Amino acid sequence: MISNRYASLVLAVASWLAGASAATAETATQLVADKSQIVFVSKQMGVPVEGAFGKFAARVAFDPKKPEGGSVALSVDMASASLGVPQTDAELPKPDWFDALKFPQANFKSSSIKGLGGGRFEIAGKLTIKGQAQELVVPVTITQAYGQSVASGSFTIQRLAFKVGDGEWTDTSMVANDVQVRFKLTLSGLGPL
Repeated sequence: MISNRYASLVLAVASWLAGASAATAETATQLVADKSQIVFVSKQMGVPVEGAFGKFAARVAFDPKKPEGGSVALSVDMASASLGVPQTDAELPKPDWFDALKFPQANFKSSSIKGLGGGRFEIAGKLTIKGQAQELVVPVTITQAYGQSVASGSFTIQRLAFKVGDGEWTDTSMVANDVQVRFKLTLSGLGPL
């Protein structure tokens, strides 16, 4: 009877320690927000127009040497979008565009991470904007220096698949359907490549 209780106690402590170490590993990597950026580029009447999101958060939990078991989650504050023109910026949170009141965040959650060597990775996952979800694969390159890692890359989405630019703005001769998203996420605490 005593040995069973002792075994149960040991198992409980071991489970708790395993959970605590997993939680520590997940929180060890932190986004350095003031050294990070997410930019979007669309074409308006054929002319590239660049904007950026001012607020976003990331949860990164993976070992670059064994990325398969890792995860990445990113949330973007849609009301923080800016094209640098106050009149245009006032339109972006409205229902035809990002509808930030109803859908305050866009989210990306990884489903798999594949290492390609040389600091290059493919992160597959689901991007959700305005309640519309699309699967995509994001190419990411990680460089490391001075105790920090920089994850950068770009991908292209079709805005109409996410109902961004609804109503009269579905005319792609005015605003192109393709939108390029570029990111540079500076991280502290990521393991060595």
